[in-house]
Amino acid sequence: MKILLIHQYFLEKGDGGGSRFNEMTQVWSEQGHKVTVLAGMVHYNTGKKPKKYKGKFIFSDKGFYDNVDVIRCHVSESYNVNFLGRLWAYFSFVFSSIYAGLFKVGKGYDVIIVTSPPLFVGITAYILAKIKRLPFVFEIRDLWPESAIDTGVLTNKLIIKFAFWFEKIVYKRAMLINVLTPAFRDKLIKDKKVHKEKILFIPNAADFSLAENVVNTFDVQSFRKEQGLNEKFVITYVGAHGVANHLIQLIDAAELLADTNVLFQLIGSGMKKQELIDEVAKRKLTNVKFVDPVPKAEVFKYILASDMGASVLKNVDTFKTIYSNKTFDYMSCKRPILLAIDGVSRKLVEEANCGFYVEPENPEAIRDGVLAAINQKDDLDRLGLNGYKYAKERFDRVELAKNYIEDIQHKLAK
Repeated sequence: MKILLIHQYFLEKGDGGGSRFNEMTQVWSEQGHKVTVLAGMVHYNTGKKPKKYKGKFIFSDKGFYDNVDVIRCHVSESYNVNFLGRLWAYFSFVFSSIYAGLFKVGKGYDVIIVTSPPLFVGITAYILAKIKRLPFVFEIRDLWPESAIDTGVLTNKLIIKFAFWFEKIVYKRAMLINVLTPAFRDKLIKDKKVHKEKILFIPNAADFSLAENVVNTFDVQSFRKEQGLNEKFVITYVGAHGVANHLIQLIDAAELLADTNVLFQLIGSGMKKQELIDEVAKRKLTNVKFVDPVPKAEVFKYILASDMGASVLKNVDTFKTIYSNKTFDYMSCKRPILLAIDGVSRKLVEEANCGFYVEPENPEAIRDGVLAAINQKDDLDRLGLNGYKYAKERFDRVELAKNYIEDIQHKLAK
């Protein structure tokens, strides 16, 4: 198949952060499929363009992977300025990606896959599908606009009204809708009135091949010594440092655990990172360590050298419907999870028996969960292995990537 993927936040090689489609496109290419990606020039964590994109409207990166070409499209760097800047950051990609899809992408494609959020990338998919007479698959990585409303990112009533209206249009026009959690599927069927036959379920997943490659060549004890982690009970968080992640709850918990050997290690970047660094300095905490984003293979080293992995989000109802992708990274590394996310993520961890659920935004509960883990330290390896086995059986990214294409091909053949 020849696939046109629209993904505003498709990562550069070596970027830290979620890499769902970076990994999936490689699996598809190995199967012989050809993929062209329309992507943005701005990283979702930093909100900035790399120097090579400065002053460019379109940047073509042929042979990004074997059989995978990436066309980078202009995105405004105004996202973190104010509401209008954020809106323009969304729509600047819509305009530039439509242009690239019309004038920089060839013919002969079989399907368009578009992944959201932001919801407005659906405009690009809708228009290109109409003009090129192609079916499109709409993927929901996060319920949007609900999550943007709950976290305060989206507040303008007119834009919210437009977003809900356009959401209905996209759901109606899409050939298939892929959801990442069972809660998304239930909400679409019950609240959005989407027919269940139209919905796929290809969730977030674990990259076992990369994790296992690191394990085979990695000296955990030497790495811990190099990083100054010896004698520490290390809890590592990997991901964005933004509004939705609400990492201040880990800082609050660290303060309550200041007289223990617990170290919170926060890896990544985002609009709230400097604020968090300043807060740690203000409180004179020595048990919080910040690490800049590192390539995915390096991330696995940090996880493997940790005692636990942390998955946390702001305590809002929308986040009860999501799987945190970093949770699967911890599972693939056989590390137990400190989970401060209620809902389906909690159900996942409890069913897998692979960690400790704590109430989100409750520092005392987080502290108590950490102390419970320390008191069961001899049992942590078993919990980590439980998570690994559970994810290996149900959430292997290679197998899910293959299922994704097979489901699309089956639909196209009807």
